[in-house]
Amino acid sequence: MKEVEKIINEIKGADKDALKKAQIRQDNLLKPKGSLGTLEKISIKLAGITGKINNMADKRILFLFGADNGIYEEGVAATPQHFTKTLILSYADNAGTGINTITKSCNTDLKLIDMGIKGGVNHKNIDNRNLMINGTNNFMKEKAIPYDIVIKAVKTGIDYAKYAYDNGYNIIGSGEIGMANTTTAAACIMSFIKSSDSMLIGRGAGLKDEQLEIKRNVISYALKDYDLFNQEPFEVLTCVGGLDIAAMTGLYIGAAYYRLPVVIDGLISAAAALTAYNINNKTVDFMFTSHLSEEPAYIQAVNILGLEPILNLHMRLGEGSGCPIAMQIIQNACDIMNNMQTFQDINLEEEYRKDIKM
Repeated sequence: MKEVEKIINEIKGADKDALKKAQIRQDNLLKPKGSLGTLEKISIKLAGITGKINNMADKRILFLFGADNGIYEEGVAATPQHFTKTLILSYADNAGTGINTITKSCNTDLKLIDMGIKGGVNHKNIDNRNLMINGTNNFMKEKAIPYDIVIKAVKTGIDYAKYAYDNGYNIIGSGEIGMANTTTAAACIMSFIKSSDSMLIGRGAGLKDEQLEIKRNVISYALKDYDLFNQEPFEVLTCVGGLDIAAMTGLYIGAAYYRLPVVIDGLISAAAALTAYNINNKTVDFMFTSHLSEEPAYIQAVNILGLEPILNLHMRLGEGSGCPIAMQIIQNACDIMNNMQTFQDINLEEEYRKDIKM
């Protein structure tokens, strides 16, 4: 825990001087101020992350964490639990899945990690970081994850951020696979926003009405039984978290520590982002949201983070699938900052801009 605490305490927020310089350059590019909207904001935020005005997002990696959840036993998922293992093995075999196709299309490397898949997996393309060989505990019966294992999972995520830093990646993304993890994610988010509103709990991968009611009852029970509105972030992970969420929490902490931009995918990675934010709110300075998830708790999480999804493609696949697509747009923002000329470069009259309303 001491090593993790040291990293958390040493995180510094955005470089304010670089932010100011990036804003000045954007305002002087050959266009009306603000006319490129979110692309301008992205390039400025990147400057705050790296301390440089000119950046790139062309060497990309997506970390996809697999984990099973004991709460599956309560009937809160529509998909058989063994699909966690089946799907991650398909990703490892590059079997034409959604995430294989998207990462290839977007020139993004994919690293697969077993954090706690039931029975474990044995594949040369999957890192074995399995911390609970039977998956997490059923939090209706006992806490989901022992506290010391939560810390190990967070440290694992931090280590993968270091891996990205050491290997020259200039942007990273987070993804997951694990049946019933929309239940753990919603429970975490509702803990942090201190809401017991059952309408924040969605259907995940397609729950029937009776299954959705079970899911809502399970989360309602956990919020009260574990007094989750009054627990610190690591304890929330212990009570109702998933090993994928804990690892992604560490990835966001590590991204902030190593000053790398990190892209959030959907509900589960947003739950991890909100967890990291509650551990150290400076982590949000390094986060980008990829797409607008259709899970109801997601928008609550990103609103608290003060982030705006880059895309709205009505996606709900998971797997980190929104991240590589958003990374391409982030590179577009870099190209604008790096390659557009300014009014001064071509000696174009700019006096007229002073009276333009924005």
